[in-house]
Amino acid sequence: MKNVVFMMDIDLGGQGRYSSARRLPYKYSISSWKQWCKSNDIELFILDELLLPQDQMAICWQRYYLFDILEANNIEYDQVLMVDADTIIHPDCPNFFNMTDGKMCGVDFDGSYDWVMRSIENYSKYVFDGYMMPWFNYFDCGFVLVNKSHKELFQSITDFYNENSHALIQLQDTFHLGTDQTPVNMLTNKHNIDLKLLPYEFNMSDMNRKNILTDDLLFTKIGWIYQFNCIPNNEESKATLEWMKNTYELLYGKELV
Repeated sequence: MKNVVFMMDIDLGGQGRYSSARRLPYKYSISSWKQWCKSNDIELFILDELLLPQDQMAICWQRYYLFDILEANNIEYDQVLMVDADTIIHPDCPNFFNMTDGKMCGVDFDGSYDWVMRSIENYSKYVFDGYMMPWFNYFDCGFVLVNKSHKELFQSITDFYNENSHALIQLQDTFHLGTDQTPVNMLTNKHNIDLKLLPYEFNMSDMNRKNILTDDLLFTKIGWIYQFNCIPNNEESKATLEWMKNTYELLYGKELV
């Protein structure tokens, strides 16, 4: 089977989430994924430019055109992992593409349950006409593995954004409960997608809250993919840069590829 890892690394310069300064840590992520993909005969595709202007569609939502992007670039695929660029993968990580059973796969969002519940409740009330989903099916959109059977779902996600963009932006600005992650979870649940949740070690998010983001890099001994999110005192992602640099150099050495 032909497997692909899909990442976004878009430089918008200036300030904000996609500024040049906040992107600096991503070079360590990309280099780690390049080496793991090469070792496992997997193609890495990096989207480095906007598909649409930001005022037409927020950047994080544009990645759900994944299938169209790959096909427009003549990239063959059977399964695709959509992964965030604030992750580092261990060089010995098992090949999770062999664990899917042909299903959509994610990793349980093992972060703030209070945040998850408030996010689901507010999106349900203001965007989904009261539709609710069970919180224990909630997955982290920093690691989503799909195949061609999920084209219809991804089409429904981009359609949903285009039909509800004003309400979504207003909700995000008012309650600060995420951008795409909760709507994508609710649409996946609403479409009865057969979802397989992989263990936490395949997307170790919110490590600071679990007290494993320590100077001895303990987390590298208990999991495979590390997501450097929700880090305190992180102005312009300087703390993220330090953690990702140290982690990368421990696992791969100082040379970037």
